[in-house]
Amino acid sequence: MRIGLDVSQTGDFKTGCGYFADSLVRHLVAIDRTNSYILYPTFGPGYWDPRWATNTLDLTDQPRVQRGLGHHRLDQLEGFWLDPPADLEAQLGSPDIIHSNNFYCPTGLKTARLVYTLHDLVFASHPEWTTEANWRNCFDGVFNASVYADRIVAVSAYTRAQFLSTFPHYPPHRINVVYEASRFDKPHNGPPPRSVAHLAAQQFWLAGGSTEPRKNLTRLLEAFARLTAAGETRHPLVLFGGTGPQHDDLELTINRLGLANHVHRLGYVDDTALRWLYEHCLAFCYPSLYEGFGLPVVEALSLGAAVLTSNATSLPEVVGDVGILVDPFDVDAISAGLRTLASDASTLAGLRSRARGQASRFSWQRAATQIDDMYREVVAQPSPASERKR
Repeated sequence: MRIGLDVSQTGDFKTGCGYFADSLVRHLVAIDRTNSYILYPTFGPGYWDPRWATNTLDLTDQPRVQRGLGHHRLDQLEGFWLDPPADLEAQLGSPDIIHSNNFYCPTGLKTARLVYTLHDLVFASHPEWTTEANWRNCFDGVFNASVYADRIVAVSAYTRAQFLSTFPHYPPHRINVVYEASRFDKPHNGPPPRSVAHLAAQQFWLAGGSTEPRKNLTRLLEAFARLTAAGETRHPLVLFGGTGPQHDDLELTINRLGLANHVHRLGYVDDTALRWLYEHCLAFCYPSLYEGFGLPVVEALSLGAAVLTSNATSLPEVVGDVGILVDPFDVDAISAGLRTLASDASTLAGLRSRARGQASRFSWQRAATQIDDMYREVVAQPSPASERKR
C-alpha cells in the first residue's frame, strides 16, 4: 500500500497533534517492511508552518519514504485545500490511504481510503475556551470525519465515547482506541541543561501545558498559594509550556496571590530540558479540566514522576491507580492533594516507584502495530458510504 500521512504539525513548537504524528510515523516506518509512505508537510487550510521545508518530519533517508506535496505560501495552501483540484489524489501521490493527524478532514477523495485521528472534542464541550475561527475549523473537521472517514483513531476510550455520543450516525465498529505513549525512553542521567540549571533536583513542583483555560493553572496556583502561605512547602512551582489566551491573566493571578517569588515560568522548553524536569521534580501537577488523552501525564510517569492529576475526562485512563486524582474544579481538593505529596514521604515514594510500570502500558510500537493492522483492514472493507446504502 501507499500511505499518505499528515505531518504538518511536526515542526517547531509541537503540541499534541504534532507529537502524535511524529511518534506514530517514526514507529510505522520502523516496524513496516511492506508499505511505502508519503509525508505531507502541509495539509489542510487550518494550519501552515512557514518553515515546513526544514522543520517538519523528514524520513526520506529511509527506504520507501518520500515527501509529499508542500505549499510555500499560505494562500497556495488555502486555495489548494478549500477548492481541491480535479486531480487531487494524483497530486498527493496516488495513495491508497490518507491519514489525517490534525483536525482537518479532506472530503474530495475518490479512491483513497481515509483514516482520521480524533484527538479530542473540547471545542464541542467547551466552545467558550476557544476562538470562533478555531471552533469552526475543529467542528468542520470532526463533522466531516463522521461522514467521510473510513476509520477513526480515537486516542482514548473517553474520546471515543464522546464522539459516538455527539455523532451517533457513525458506525461504532469503525472507531478504534489507540493510546498515545511517552516519547521519552530513558532518563536524562546527567547534569541539568543550562536552561534549568538554576533548579535543584527534587526541590521543585512541576506543572505543564499552555496558558489556555482548560489547563486549569489558575486553580492550581490558588491551591499552591495555600500551601506556601501555611509554610507547608518551600519549593517553587515551575511552569513550562507555550502561551495561550490566558497568558497575561495568569501573570496577574501570580502577583495577586503573592507568588511572584514562588513561581518560575520557563515557557516552551526543548526535550532535553523537559526530560530532566520530569525526572527530577518533586511531583508533576496536571489538574486539567479536559484532555483527549493527557500526553504530559504519561511522559511524566515514564520518567518516574509522582503525578497529581484530574479525576475527569481521559486522565484516569492514563494514570490508573498510580497517581493522586482530584476534582479539578475544587481548589480544596487540589490543595489537599498537594499537601499529601508535600507531607507524606511514603506516598510520594510509592507513586514514584510505580510510575514507570504504569507508563509501560502505553507504547508507540504497540500503537504503530495497531494502526498498521488497521490500514490493512480498511482497504479490505467496504467504505462507510457503501455500507450505509445497504
